[in-house]
Amino acid sequence: MPPQRPRSALPVLLSVVVVDLVGFGIVVPILPFVARDFQATGLELGVLVTGYAAAQFAFAPIWGRLSDRIGRRPVLLLTVTGTSLSLALLGWAPSLGWMLTARVLGGIFAANVSVASAYITDATAEDERTRWMGLLGASFGIGFTIGPALGGALAPWGLSVPLFVAAGLAAANAVYAFFVLAEPPGRKLPESAASRGRMAILRDPGVLRLCAIYFVFSLAVTQLETIFPFFMNDRFGYDATRVAFILVAMAVLMGGIQGGGMRALAARFQERSLVAAGSLVLGGAFLAVAWAPSVAILLLPLALAAGGRAIAQPSLMGLASFNADPRRRGTVMGTFQSSASLARVVGPLAAGGLYDIAPGWPFLLAGVLALGVAAAATRLPDRPETAPGADFQTPGAGG
Repeated sequence: MPPQRPRSALPVLLSVVVVDLVGFGIVVPILPFVARDFQATGLELGVLVTGYAAAQFAFAPIWGRLSDRIGRRPVLLLTVTGTSLSLALLGWAPSLGWMLTARVLGGIFAANVSVASAYITDATAEDERTRWMGLLGASFGIGFTIGPALGGALAPWGLSVPLFVAAGLAAANAVYAFFVLAEPPGRKLPESAASRGRMAILRDPGVLRLCAIYFVFSLAVTQLETIFPFFMNDRFGYDATRVAFILVAMAVLMGGIQGGGMRALAARFQERSLVAAGSLVLGGAFLAVAWAPSVAILLLPLALAAGGRAIAQPSLMGLASFNADPRRRGTVMGTFQSSASLARVVGPLAAGGLYDIAPGWPFLLAGVLALGVAAAATRLPDRPETAPGADFQTPGAGG
């Protein structure tokens, strides 16, 4: 690693990620209601979300591996531009089939979180990495604060309007990134190192364990993400605007914890303890959501769910980055992120199918899964004391 790390580039990277996620956040409360206009069932909504996630799963390691070869900056520029095109197609879509096509394209280009996390890993020392991963998580929080709020505010003008606005934001973000986003110090890889793919990385038992836990964690979170607008509309009569502002409140809470609290928490506690505590809170909150009789009561478990996720998710990302060989961080982080994308392939189908049976069942499943993560987290290793890759070497690392 170069002795001088580009810390000054990280705020620029986070600003690019924030604008990218604002566009994604605009879509979240709008998509289910657009699907409802085409008479979509819960399962069909699950298929739309699954198409997006399946593309993310397939392309996360591809973008990560490509960024190891040609650099983080060009891959980020390409994916942000593609995101703009996919959002424009979604706004135009005249049927569920075209919506699915647009979401698949969106998933392909949204599989760039691994590149952003690899960029952060390149640019930070171990003792501050979890804090910066928390700030990356806070970027999600900011995106999910501004995005749903903007989507909800624009929805009365027509459900396609927020989608075209999201496409315009993504296009402007691509131009902004082109002029201001720098490449972190070079790590030009030998072809033999860069060419190792997802299955080779997963032969490492430590990486495999972390990916499995992140898969279950993401499977739990996906239940709420997929079906919450239908749940609020059917049980409490909420429209897109009111659903959007509940999501905004949750995002504000997540962003506050990840942006302001993770530094203190990471300094005091090991990441595995934070994963266990956050997942325990998350699991209990999901179980409570299923039984909430009113919106006033529902807000408490939703707040707890946001807090638990805000603590557990960046801690898992931090553990993954600690155990990534410096020469293949993009590939390792892409594989790690693809485990979440795989969960989003399976999770929406489960959420939609269970919801069509009984509205509370997706949240019960989510609660059980999150509690399982809390139990499994107690067996995770502590933060490595040695250099990344020493405790969990990827195949071929170290000679």
